[in-house]
Amino acid sequence: MKFLNISLLFFWMAINFSIYGTPISFKGDNPNGHRIEITINGLKDTTLILGHYFNQRMYVDDTTRIDGSGKAIFSDDKPLPGGIYVVYLPNKKYFDVLIDQDQHFEVSIDTSDFINSMKVNGSEQTKLFNQYQRFIAERQEKAKNLQEQLKNTDADSSQGEKIKAELEKLNQEVKHQWNTLIEENPGTLLALFLKGIQEVEIPDFEVPEGASNPDSLLRIKKYRYYREHYFDNIDLTDARILRTPFFGRKIENYFSSVLPQIPDTLLNEAIKLIEKTRPSSEVFRFMVSNLFNYANDSQIMGMDKMLVGLAEKYYLAGEATWADEEFLEKLETRVKEIKPTLIGNKAHDLKMQSFNGQYYRLYEINAPVTILVFWEPDCGHCKKAIPKLNEIYQKKLIDKGVKIFAVYTQGNEPEWVDFIEKNQLYDFINVWDPYRHTGFREHFDVKSTPTIFILDKDKKIIGKRIAVEDLPGFIEHYLKYRQNKAS
Repeated sequence: MKFLNISLLFFWMAINFSIYGTPISFKGDNPNGHRIEITINGLKDTTLILGHYFNQRMYVDDTTRIDGSGKAIFSDDKPLPGGIYVVYLPNKKYFDVLIDQDQHFEVSIDTSDFINSMKVNGSEQTKLFNQYQRFIAERQEKAKNLQEQLKNTDADSSQGEKIKAELEKLNQEVKHQWNTLIEENPGTLLALFLKGIQEVEIPDFEVPEGASNPDSLLRIKKYRYYREHYFDNIDLTDARILRTPFFGRKIENYFSSVLPQIPDTLLNEAIKLIEKTRPSSEVFRFMVSNLFNYANDSQIMGMDKMLVGLAEKYYLAGEATWADEEFLEKLETRVKEIKPTLIGNKAHDLKMQSFNGQYYRLYEINAPVTILVFWEPDCGHCKKAIPKLNEIYQKKLIDKGVKIFAVYTQGNEPEWVDFIEKNQLYDFINVWDPYRHTGFREHFDVKSTPTIFILDKDKKIIGKRIAVEDLPGFIEHYLKYRQNKAS
């Protein structure tokens, strides 16, 4: 049930502490800053850490000593940014506290049971958050017991129906608690958090009578609604949302699981989402940086299009004011290198000489698909990949009219010719450019070998940097797609 997963969000989330920037040194006792006094029964004369959630990780803000009476104080002249914070103990146990407007408060707990023993004085919102934690923990335990009973019961029996009804009752109790707290605490971090963790409720859709695939049509309608309203419960202009345990995961899930993994779609949705965050410079910075890194780290072919798009629209347009000059210079250079090879672009023409003295032009190759490969015999990977490419070509691709334009990247002709002859690469169009007249390294961003591009009949790039063993499946899929499109 929906609320069970949500309750797990902050009770059992894995800890990964890191230092976010330079640790802050907290001193002083200014009423305009913060002073958080924590008394822990069962712990003394050791270190306590205060951290916060940020993008699926936890970052350290401060450390302090617990005295002989179990008391510790975190304080500074500056207030803490609103968010869900973590108090981390030396035994790797921890508990969460909500920190919002009231930042002069006291917390007392017992190490035997953090949540149920917690007492808060001086911050109503922190107290309400703890009460909510208790409420969820209690419902979680009840739901767990009911689910265990359901496993050993026929779900369609009267007993099974009774258990499911009790689970639904728990679900409704949680929803009611959410809505009550949100309504009674407008504008607070608690309300922001509780609304944000709720999934969008999908309405009941009607399917026209006589529809040939009613189930499929219904799924499409539900998916479209879910996708369009995915962020309805999240205020993307409130920076406090950044320091919660769910927000980073929510963003990642949207781009990795909800959206189709098509670079154009991902880029467009990224820009739409980023633009919604402009009222908050902090959320804007996070969203630009986070989605740029998502594109940069992606293993999906063609995602460099998203990287280039975000780089040009935000970083290279002067909107990423936090980025230093050195980074921007390197990024601009990298964008210039990879932009010509983006999927959908027409490949640069190459006129090159074969080992038999004949010249060949890439644009003159007449084939439904051309494999453009840059390689060299001394490359350890090439020694295995190029013979394997020839084997696959002979067995699966040559009969489909596919051609291979194989560019030797070095200048040792005897070595090149010897490798061709030993591996019988006679069906490749084997060419080279010993004097570097064509600029192939710049036009195709060749920094390592082998580097492979797949071109259509018009020499547009339809795939790149594909493993040799994956070529038959990719090309077969493309040819079927082209055939279906033409029919």
